[in-house]
Amino acid sequence: MPWFVWLFAAAALGVAEFFTLTLVFGLLAGAALVAAIVAGVGIGLLGQLVALGAAAAAGLLVVRPIMRHMAQQPLLREGSDALIGKRAEVVQEVTATRGLVKLSGEEWSARALDESLVIPVGAFVDVMEIEGATAIVHPRELLP
Repeated sequence: MPWFVWLFAAAALGVAEFFTLTLVFGLLAGAALVAAIVAGVGIGLLGQLVALGAAAAAGLLVVRPIMRHMAQQPLLREGSDALIGKRAEVVQEVTATRGLVKLSGEEWSARALDESLVIPVGAFVDVMEIEGATAIVHPRELLP
């Protein structure tokens, strides 16, 4: 009946994984399943513990680093969101209500982030936001 104990432990660890989402409990649940299979075949307690340890080590040493690496992949921005943070050149004076900038080789309507600013032609600005087809910009030299 030792396989049933391992199966119960695997289920308990699976429930813990469901609530914590840490991946560790899920890997240990898989290791407990391996130990249950080993116990079901008829191998003794020492073999079950060795199987548990080997499966847990394999999971923690192989799977977890892969998952960590996948979680650290940079988020790719697409479309107009990819323009946020880019540098643009003022083509037509930019105020709080209107203006035009050259951004990534295209002309975009623009307005100043700070409503009190008037940004002259030729100045370089940073794109702070995109609202529809309008770039919200701020002069480069005024940024902290």
